[in-house]
Amino acid sequence: MYEALAIGNGSMGGLVFGGPAQERICVNEDSLWTGDENPSGNYDTMGSYQVLGNIFINLPDQTNVTNYRRELDLGQALAHVDYECNGVKFHREFFCSHPAGVLVGRFTAGKRGRYTGSFEMNDGHNAKTLASGNRMTVSGHLDNGLKYEWQMIVLHEGGTLGAAGDPASLKFKGCDSLTLLIAAGTDYAMDGAKQFRGKDPHLRLTAQLDATAQKSYSEMKAEHVQDYQSLFHRVSLDLGPSSPAQRALPTDQRKLAAFQTVDPELEQLLFQYGRYLLISCSRPGGLPANLQGLWNDVNDPAWHSDYHADINIQMNYWPAEVANLAECHEPFFDLVLSQLPAWRKATALAQEFKTPSGEMTRRGFAIRTSHNIFGGMGWKWDKTANAWYCQHFWEHYAFGLHTNYLRDSAYPIMKETCEFWEDHLKTLPDGRLVVPDGWSPEHGADADGVSYNQEIVWDLFNNYVQACDVLGVDKDYRDRVAAMRDKLVTPGIGSWGQLMEWMIEKKGANADPNNAELDTPNDHHRHTSHLFAVYPGSQISASRTPALAKAAKVSLDARGIDPGSDVREWSFAWRTALYARLRDGEEAHRMLQQLFSARNTCPNLFGQHPPMQMDGNFGITAGMAEMLLQSQAGEIELLPALPSCWPVGSVKGLRARGGFEVDMDWAGGKLTGATICSRNGRPCRVRYGETVVDLKIPERQVQRLDSQLRIE
Repeated sequence: MYEALAIGNGSMGGLVFGGPAQERICVNEDSLWTGDENPSGNYDTMGSYQVLGNIFINLPDQTNVTNYRRELDLGQALAHVDYECNGVKFHREFFCSHPAGVLVGRFTAGKRGRYTGSFEMNDGHNAKTLASGNRMTVSGHLDNGLKYEWQMIVLHEGGTLGAAGDPASLKFKGCDSLTLLIAAGTDYAMDGAKQFRGKDPHLRLTAQLDATAQKSYSEMKAEHVQDYQSLFHRVSLDLGPSSPAQRALPTDQRKLAAFQTVDPELEQLLFQYGRYLLISCSRPGGLPANLQGLWNDVNDPAWHSDYHADINIQMNYWPAEVANLAECHEPFFDLVLSQLPAWRKATALAQEFKTPSGEMTRRGFAIRTSHNIFGGMGWKWDKTANAWYCQHFWEHYAFGLHTNYLRDSAYPIMKETCEFWEDHLKTLPDGRLVVPDGWSPEHGADADGVSYNQEIVWDLFNNYVQACDVLGVDKDYRDRVAAMRDKLVTPGIGSWGQLMEWMIEKKGANADPNNAELDTPNDHHRHTSHLFAVYPGSQISASRTPALAKAAKVSLDARGIDPGSDVREWSFAWRTALYARLRDGEEAHRMLQQLFSARNTCPNLFGQHPPMQMDGNFGITAGMAEMLLQSQAGEIELLPALPSCWPVGSVKGLRARGGFEVDMDWAGGKLTGATICSRNGRPCRVRYGETVVDLKIPERQVQRLDSQLRIE
């Protein structure tokens, strides 16, 4: 799995292993989950994301190969395997088509009649495989009653192909080429009112395969590439040239070298890889990217391959808006809304959520640190994760400015969550408000007024006030929320100049007996939860709150990159974005470069927690975008954290809040020009360094600016 090539169409994925004598394709379907509503909250009973199974293509004659090469073409979402055997060139091509809903593989050769062997379907839950003609089918169900099915059709040119034997297989002999088509699905429905169950997938899968099989391979491929590129080609990035020696290395060796020596083209590939993976595992109509995105080869994956609410699923979606993949954000919203009835019920029954007056929860919901797709949650309550989820609903509006979406989808959940916190905030003797018994994931004991919690609730309240102003609704409640926002305890500055992680500094009599290094310069924890207000929040900024920004940098510097600590690949992605927000491009790049170490990424560039995790892949794309463009402070800031190792380059298609798309070029480490496209005609303020201009660009028009932000 750490070396395979990943393909996907949003809900179905494949890992292509590329063995010459035996190709293996590990197949995933995003709704194949064990578990249920899990009322106990026990993490061990929450369920896990499952592997669907493996396709094996046995080619016993193809051994002792030469000139072997595997590649993943990010520009077209195509995986290739090439080699020579006995003087014949063999070529394989794989993709997962979103329009067709089918995984496709094609095997060709330089001479006729060179394919002899068999196809096997090995189900991940030992369901029986049936084979008839050129089709293989597996139907089964999980312990929770979820029905699933996957089917494969094989088309051949030349030679013979037919079903055979027990166990079932498709055997072929003397074929010129083979084309395999795989479809998979379950009876899962993203609707709690239907107990998360819908139609049996059999008829749908049969129709998908039959329709696809009527097309030529070139038609299948062209349809797939056009659909994929309609998303992927929105953004291009050029960070300057790499050396011929760097380009000559295979990726697994090249990434290790890039950890030591800057490799600009590999860095831009890492940026686009995050976009590729998000397109491949999160498309409208499917489930959101989980802890491993979509790809999984075992039935007991680490941390259940679940949705972690204390950073991980949020990081998965950090690049969605800025990297111009807003549609890929939608599955997250759909899943959250589908889970709300179950989450409300669990919260209402939780003794942990009694209000300060002693009442059980009557309004809103909370989320445990982990959850599944059936309304079930597990492990520790992450009290303010509800508000963090709401940030994503708001950001989707802030970038796209779709008022109907704000009114119908984002505003109701934001208001409900404000009501929850209105009921649960605790008033201190001096009148300030705190989240009671909060947590700084996954670090330290519970306490009142933890900075992580305070910052996230501030963010919720601030965004809600803006939403009310946009919609012109709920003036009285808007003002009440604004007043609560202004009474929230804000992070303090501690004894060594740090941004305090807890309201009361963890030293002396307040020291944690289990960890004497909490909130000290020797605290190198993987989480930087108390810096939420820097990124992805906006409460702390270098321009508006310089003292807090300076303290945040002291904390961030102290967390360090010591390989002996528990810093992880996603930690470096977050720290890239944090340093970018603090306008330190050199440190942001140093964090980015950590992703190339053997410890932090797999040979195929999957994030390596360890084990494999995908949030770092998505997070580093967002962090790199943040180095080039920011828009959280009411203005579009160009090249706010450009490192010296990117002296020349360009980027096209990044999005800024307010409905803008931005292209930029730079040379000698300085901006040479920018183009700003307005999607709705709103005025904007543009900043480069100390130069600021105000623009009014007509709807769907562009404005070109020179290096001094003068209109060209």
